[in-house]
Amino acid sequence: MRWEVVIGLETHAQLSTAAKMFSGASTAFGAAPNTQACAVDLALPGVLPAANRGAVERAIRFGLAVGGTINGRSVFARKNYFYPDLPKGYQISQYELPIVRGGSISVRLGATQKSVRLTRAHLEEDAGKSLHEDFRGMSGIDLNRAGTPLLEIVSEPDMRSAEEAVAYAKTLHALVRWIGICDGNMQEGSFRCDANVSIRPEGSEQLGTRCEIKNLNSFRFLERAVEYEVQRQIEILSAGGTVVQQTRLYDPDRDETRSLRSKEDAQDYRYFPDPDLPPLEVTQAWVEQVRKGLPELPEAKRERFQRELGLSLYDASVLTASREMATYFEDTVCALPGQAKLCANWVMGELSGRLNKEGLDIAQSPLPASALAALLRRFADGTISGKVAKDVFEVLWKGGGDVDQIIEARGLKQISDVDQIEKIVEAIISANPAQVAEFRAGKQKAFNFLVGQAMKASRGKANPEQLNEILRRRLSG
Repeated sequence: MRWEVVIGLETHAQLSTAAKMFSGASTAFGAAPNTQACAVDLALPGVLPAANRGAVERAIRFGLAVGGTINGRSVFARKNYFYPDLPKGYQISQYELPIVRGGSISVRLGATQKSVRLTRAHLEEDAGKSLHEDFRGMSGIDLNRAGTPLLEIVSEPDMRSAEEAVAYAKTLHALVRWIGICDGNMQEGSFRCDANVSIRPEGSEQLGTRCEIKNLNSFRFLERAVEYEVQRQIEILSAGGTVVQQTRLYDPDRDETRSLRSKEDAQDYRYFPDPDLPPLEVTQAWVEQVRKGLPELPEAKRERFQRELGLSLYDASVLTASREMATYFEDTVCALPGQAKLCANWVMGELSGRLNKEGLDIAQSPLPASALAALLRRFADGTISGKVAKDVFEVLWKGGGDVDQIIEARGLKQISDVDQIEKIVEAIISANPAQVAEFRAGKQKAFNFLVGQAMKASRGKANPEQLNEILRRRLSG
């Protein structure tokens, strides 16, 4: 039997507020255990929660960015369950009336584009953290995360492969960082996914029994966990068995998912409106104020790069992978008008390669966009060759300085004087009669060899176009 995979993701994005969802305690990462948990987070008697306006505003920003509906009235509810790192015995979340309904994420896989529908996005608080590694036979509880503001983003089951799920998660990750609502740091738990996975016979409209894989905090783990879970369910059903609805964990050391507990349904949590929090009212004026503060979104910027700068879809997509990358590219182009393709090639090539090699984000680049533009200006106007430009790039990367001063001090100006190049070519032809004969016998490789020798003789400074033209003319004469 042929099977169809059905995947939906629930993504928790930690909102980039300085304070928690319902208290004034700090959300800073890395503090000593239980030093950032106030009376509200600890659920001490008599305390009352108060919603964080900044968290609400970030949720509105997200809803606008994905084309969702911002509900004018939403309700905070108590989600009841009992676990050691949940001090109140319930989590404040949103259920029947979330702040955002609908919307979609446009996902690109190669040349294919797919729209993944969103069910909802709702505000909630995080639980604390259980610590197992440092205690022999016991677990410790760190409540620093308790109350941290989260936006849970729930997709429809529109994805049909692990590859699509990863592409969706990466697109969503880039978007929440782009609009400034989440730092996206997966190592610190700022962005993590739960994957709901099921399979059904190909052509069937009925959904299969789903299993939820919890707390996937890397794209590689997401892909591996989904692939394993799909294969596990196929083997069960192919053998005549039944998939049991359950919550599972992914073990990266064994590359497998394993059962954590039976899967709860909404009724198991006994949701009801939180009596300590009034309904959340969002006015249209507030929505419009947030809309005005939104940056140009990735898709709009990608289309503009193609339309106004003449870039290919591939180039525009790479350059809008992050807001920092797009800003760097635009700053370079602004300093060097009319050379968008040249700027794109260097940002995606030489610059990105060096950043990857040193494990740096583009925001950490020691080479500012203005310096790259100054370098490319001298390449574009013929002052230096492409090879020399790469050498100057290295100098700039390591110590900065002025491009023109570096070129002047090191004698790197490109040779464009015809007489000088003629003399270099003449010397190379005289010194390599065998290769000259091979070229005249029709061997193109010999020409490439002679070009290389001429460039070497000029220490890489000869104008390549002029050199090629003069050498070919002399060899054909």
